[in-house]
Amino acid sequence: MKKGSTSQEFEKAIKIGRPPNIVRLFPNSKALIVSGKVIDRAMIKKGKAMTIAANGRNHFVIRGALAAAQRANAAIIVEIAKSEGGANAYCAVNYWNIARQVDAVMNELGITVPVAIHADHYGIKGQADVEEAKVEIPTMFGAGMTSIAIDASHLPDDENLLASLALSPYVPVWAGLETEVGEIKGKEGLSTPQEALFLIQGLNAHDVFPDWIALNNGTTHGIEASDKGIQVPLTAEIHKALSKYHVSGAQHGTSGNNSERLRNIVSTTNTTKANVATALQMITWGVEVNEFGNATLDANGEFVKVADKGMTGELWDEMVAYAKSNELKGGNYKKLNLPFENKLSRLPRDVRERMAKGVEDFVYDLLTNVFNANDTAPLAIQAIIETGSCNPGPKASRIEDPADWTETKIRERAAALDADKGPEGDFDD
Repeated sequence: MKKGSTSQEFEKAIKIGRPPNIVRLFPNSKALIVSGKVIDRAMIKKGKAMTIAANGRNHFVIRGALAAAQRANAAIIVEIAKSEGGANAYCAVNYWNIARQVDAVMNELGITVPVAIHADHYGIKGQADVEEAKVEIPTMFGAGMTSIAIDASHLPDDENLLASLALSPYVPVWAGLETEVGEIKGKEGLSTPQEALFLIQGLNAHDVFPDWIALNNGTTHGIEASDKGIQVPLTAEIHKALSKYHVSGAQHGTSGNNSERLRNIVSTTNTTKANVATALQMITWGVEVNEFGNATLDANGEFVKVADKGMTGELWDEMVAYAKSNELKGGNYKKLNLPFENKLSRLPRDVRERMAKGVEDFVYDLLTNVFNANDTAPLAIQAIIETGSCNPGPKASRIEDPADWTETKIRERAAALDADKGPEGDFDD
């Protein structure tokens, strides 16, 4: 039986649980947009549960994911990454309009579950990015973000930590915070417990307490094609090493991993957030995928379009022709999002509805049968009411000595780490 909150509890959560930026942007809204911290706390409260962080590469992913969350009575996250929705985006949904879309859809569809809006993979690749971020991050929260992943994992360990520390003042204290160690490269450059401890301990010494840590635990961005994928024992080992710092796991590259592996992550690790991007994009388009979200390829290595799913056949043919003329193949089909968003939006209503419905059914199955996230919405509302505000506060307290984590000592400690960063290259979403 579905567990729900009373209307009085919901109204109270609307009144006290929405962050100040959301209240300012949407003063009359009935959408319960919350801090990422609240979503994490709900998963912890249920125990052995993680929720979807759905990358809203197009409007129909957003609609479908929100409908699935309502159906599952689950608290969820809707997100967009820097490569997808930053200043040089390949999607029309971006850091500055995603909150408006989420709020509008929630009010339109009567969505009453708590939803966080997350800026995923806010990538930092050098000092120039740090300086740019000091200006850009406030604009993102001004536009409605309620959570962010500061991702300096592309840098050496000392620079990752120092960049994360430099940017922490620009993240509101009430906002969800994710950090990352180990750039997502598949089986190359796997994260180690020592690297993860270095990052979390250094942050802790300076009163920065992330809600999540993302690892390179063997996954890849895009569709997971290997038979190995996420290294669950490695993930569990790192989470155990971090246990006294009370940081949850964020699992990237979930698309394509089989359900048993994902259930294993839920049951044996401290993961509360699972990113899904490529599979949802493919489903809205009507590309044939298996139960894990892996796209089906024909004998020529081309995607298979299902006639009565997703977009119309005519628009799919146009998209494929565009891809071929621009030499886009495989995972690079993601770059079709921006030029085709308006063409998707002008399709007949029944086609648009089936695009979103495909996502809804896929996400609902993940939330209820794989992630154990069903009925977490009331737990999130309970967390808000118990706290009496939009900010449940940090899960940890400072246990590291700041004197041991000066810039000089950070660099000395990093030099002693045995870290394999893997091959060079562009590993963005």
